[in-house]
Amino acid sequence: MVEIQHLTKNFGSQAAVNDISFSVSKGEILGFLGPNGAGKSTTMKIATGYLPPSAGTVRVAGHDVLAEPLEVRRQVGYLPEHNPLYLDMYVHEYLEFIGSVHGLKGAARRQRVAAMVDRVGLGREQNKQIGALSKGYRQRVGLAQALIHDPGVLILDEPTTGLDPNQIGEIRTLIRELGEDKTVIFSTHILPEVTALCTRVVIINRGQLVADSSVSDLGARAAGDTLIRAEFEQAIDPAPLRALPGITSVEIAPQNMYHIRASAGTDVRGAISRLAAQEGWVLLGLRQEEQSLEQVFQNLTK
Repeated sequence: MVEIQHLTKNFGSQAAVNDISFSVSKGEILGFLGPNGAGKSTTMKIATGYLPPSAGTVRVAGHDVLAEPLEVRRQVGYLPEHNPLYLDMYVHEYLEFIGSVHGLKGAARRQRVAAMVDRVGLGREQNKQIGALSKGYRQRVGLAQALIHDPGVLILDEPTTGLDPNQIGEIRTLIRELGEDKTVIFSTHILPEVTALCTRVVIINRGQLVADSSVSDLGARAAGDTLIRAEFEQAIDPAPLRALPGITSVEIAPQNMYHIRASAGTDVRGAISRLAAQEGWVLLGLRQEEQSLEQVFQNLTK
């Protein structure tokens, strides 16, 4: 488990992270979202012991990042946003080295390296120099080093950066499998990835927490009107539509389309259908737009 309580990090007079609190349990995959500069990477660096907090506490598997930094590092696998690798080393050689840093020795280390090479799909590349690999394969090497010591907590900052669609699918499957028995926090700007993988989402903006909910409940957290698109056979007088309870505006679009906004949480489709029958309008289509995760994100981080 990762527990973050009243975390604050100041750089001079600027608060990069401002009094945020949330926790992540074992078996949970948390999408950690926010615009550039929101404080995501700073929070993750504090959780790995890379940066000290200015105030508040972070505990990883019960260990405080300030009081027990070495124990925290034993519990965490970390893939930073800018994947630092020794480009002159060979893939297999590098993973052996990282394994030795984590105290793995002899046959146990060799077996673990072989297992990680297989798990992240580096079999054909393991005898190449890292500097000769594509960006996508370098990212896989970064994932392998984060997993080499079998940590209970994985913190992944933009883990699918530079991967092609096939590789992204493979890494998503891997993260989903890892999330069954580990605590996973990952940051991404690819919002469909959150829908595909996450059980929960935390969003921060300008260092402050603005949302903490399941993916399915996130839409209800965002303020915003309901948008309905209505198509009629002929042009209509929008005044009766505007007069319906709950409708806040009606915009006339080309080809007899009307964009109707209603108060958040209001479903006025039945009222529109009844009005069309009453007025003698031929209603060809009526669709309520679902708020996408992207729209929710924009509403919360404007």
